[in-house]
Amino acid sequence: MSVSTTPAVRGLVLRALGTNCEDETARALERVGASADILHLNALANDPGQLADAKLLVIPGGFSYGDDVAAGRLFGHDLRRRLGEPLTRFVADGGYVLGICNGFQVLVELGLIEGLDVPLGARRIALTGNVSNHYECRWVHLRNEASQAKWLEPGVQWPCPVAHAEGRLAFAPGALEELEAAGQVALRYVSADGGEPDYPASPNGSEGHVAGLCDSTGRVLGLMPHPERNFEAWHHPHWTRLGEREAGEGRTFFESWVRAAAEGGA
Repeated sequence: MSVSTTPAVRGLVLRALGTNCEDETARALERVGASADILHLNALANDPGQLADAKLLVIPGGFSYGDDVAAGRLFGHDLRRRLGEPLTRFVADGGYVLGICNGFQVLVELGLIEGLDVPLGARRIALTGNVSNHYECRWVHLRNEASQAKWLEPGVQWPCPVAHAEGRLAFAPGALEELEAAGQVALRYVSADGGEPDYPASPNGSEGHVAGLCDSTGRVLGLMPHPERNFEAWHHPHWTRLGEREAGEGRTFFESWVRAAAEGGA
């Protein structure tokens, strides 16, 4: 069932050279009751006031700038340089930011998960090459963790596809434990039965099997899997064997996110 808000919560889907998931991401937002304007980075940098009229900002998947230096690094540094202060203000004013796959890599490189006040050289989180040393494209299972992103119901397990080569979360010593204590670990990979996953159920070798992180407010979330690719019931490759499903579990993810933004909660 779609979220109904009057007027619709406005969302911006931010793209750059190499982004390739903006259309399906915008469609997911529109299907759950938000508006969605696809906007190039240059357009937002030239008119950052557009953030004031939005409640949602999504950085979708793809290969921004060809991932030539490192996945998401150039896009992230460009955002930090050109839009750091407006983005900080956007979150402080109650805005919601979502980074999916390459978008998560961008958020980490930008610093929005740890906080833009943290110097680049002091960063304690990185997304780096998969342990398998190759591109992983498969369906996995996720579990929502109890976190600051309270719109994610803790304990819910759901299927979602991944498609990335640099999705392994690496942490400085002690950083994962601190993030966990602060409620910033939002999603984990689990096995199909909800247990401790091995490869390929944990597709990239992330420390602690972490699949998604949020910031301290719960309004900024990044995840490597693609919920927009599990939006319709028939998106799942085994959909005919899963019984009655009105929609894919990714739709619930977007409904919950838009509802939280509309209601103003974390």
